[in-house]
Amino acid sequence: MTKITEPALRDAALSHLARFATTEAGLRRVLGNRIRRWARTAAQEGMDADAIATASATAQAQAAAIAARLVQAGAVDDALFAQARARRLQGSGRSARATLAHLSAKGVAAETARAALAHEDMPGEFAAAVILCRKRRFGPFAAAEPEPALRQKWLASLARAGFSGDVARRALALSRAEAERLLAEAR
Repeated sequence: MTKITEPALRDAALSHLARFATTEAGLRRVLGNRIRRWARTAAQEGMDADAIATASATAQAQAAAIAARLVQAGAVDDALFAQARARRLQGSGRSARATLAHLSAKGVAAETARAALAHEDMPGEFAAAVILCRKRRFGPFAAAEPEPALRQKWLASLARAGFSGDVARRALALSRAEAERLLAEAR
């Protein structure tokens, strides 16, 4: 049975960073999963439970230290991750509320996530609502003028996506030309 070592954890962390952008919490989660898989395999191979627990605890501490060193080295930056992810999410029609929830799930601190949304190159809440209208082909991008019941469904869809009623109504009230101009400026 192979032991889980600090060099193996460091290699796993670097391999993950080479393929994915992540946060410090996300990197610790990936390394923790690796340690849990090792512990499960060790138990199946008959290793002593106390030895597994001791090795796992040591490995968890090593994983946290590796993640901290990578943050200090600049290989992991929660603020840059949050800015890039927020830009991508809002650029694809996600509301600020949905973007904050996503960043929180990725382990980004609330103040860092709010700062990322406040960054000057973010599309903004209204532009994100118009982008969602374009993606779903409703509002200014609908083929025909909607009936009131269909307009209510569109409002409900925007509300479920996390947009306020005011933003949703403004987005649906735009003409197609205004919406296209807004999207061109948001790029």
